[in-house]
Parts: sequence; structure tokens; C-alpha cells
Amino acid sequence: MKGIESIVRASAEELEETLHLAQESFPALERAAALCVQSLERGGTIFTAGNGGSAADALHIAEELLGRYRSDRPPLPAVSLAADPTTLTCIANDFGFSEVFSRQLAALARPGDLFLCFSTSGASANILSALRMAKSRSIRSIAFLGKDGGPAAPEADVAWIVPSRSTARIQELHTWGLHVVLECVETALGKTALGKPELNRP
Repeated sequence: MKGIESIVRASAEELEETLHLAQESFPALERAAALCVQSLERGGTIFTAGNGGSAADALHIAEELLGRYRSDRPPLPAVSLAADPTTLTCIANDFGFSEVFSRQLAALARPGDLFLCFSTSGASANILSALRMAKSRSIRSIAFLGKDGGPAAPEADVAWIVPSRSTARIQELHTWGLHVVLECVETALGKTALGKPELNRP
């Protein structure tokens, strides 16, 4: 159908343009990957968070660290703060939805750990609260953001901002970005952790 064809092509062109514009921010993505490697090398845990589609990204990177991305290797410590509906609804009911991530960080995270959050707007109250909690506990933080970064950008140690107003395009590049981080982590840690070459599978 002609209408469907035009939607597919327009979407692909918009994605390609967004990736082109994002190239200027690649140094921030590189710093984010280096911070993840550094925290894991030192025995830290990566805690992740996000809302809606960004919660899916938070779950995605955590499960890949615990399982694997491409290479057979020991599991790496990661916890998605968006994963447990009983915890989320308990905290939201008793303390407010803005505290669903920060309260978990306060209980679980320690200096040397890392907080990695995803937000297309950079304005979600629960993300801002968690970033501020991380800072108060000397926990380094990374924010994958969109648009102009919003108020979350200055709260994070590293902010990678996808320069787009489209939530869909931002989330698509966030997924690509988390895959880049995972590849950097496995390249840096896989061989030394296993003491043998990585075993890649299709």
C-alpha cells in the first residue's frame, strides 16, 4: 500500500537524520561507556531506571549485563529499578510516584555503584529525584536523554542527549546507544574475566 510505503520511508529517513545529528554528541556516549566499564571493573553494580518505553530500555540493558550481549562471560551485576511492580506500587502508594526509584537507590546503592537512567524528556520527577539521590550518596550517574536534555542533564555526571523532538526516534537511538555500551563493556571485560577469547554466537 502506498500510504504504508511512505510511512516506512519517512520514518527511516527521520531516523537516519537523527543519527546524523547525534554524531556531535558521541563523545558523551563514549564517556558513558567508559564510566560503565570503570564501575564494573571496580566491582560496582549498575542500577537502571526509566518510565514507559524508557523502562523497557532500563530492563534491556540490565538483563544483557546479567546474561550476555554477544559474548560468553561471567554475569555482571545490574539491577533494574523498574522491574518489580510490587516495590513500585508500594512506594508510589505510600510515598508518591516521584520516589519510586530514589527510595530503591537509597536502600541498595553504595559508592562505587552507578545509576543509569533513560528519559526522552529529561523532566520526569522520579528520574530527577533518583539523580539527586545518587549525587547525595556519591553514586556516579549517566542519563540517556532527548530533546534538549531537560532538567536532568545537569544533574547527571554524564548526559547523552539525542537531539530530536520525536519520542520514537529518541528511544530508537537510546536502544542503539545501550547496545554500544554493552559492546564496550564486553570488549573491555570479557577476555580478562574469562581468561580466553570471547565465544561469539550468531
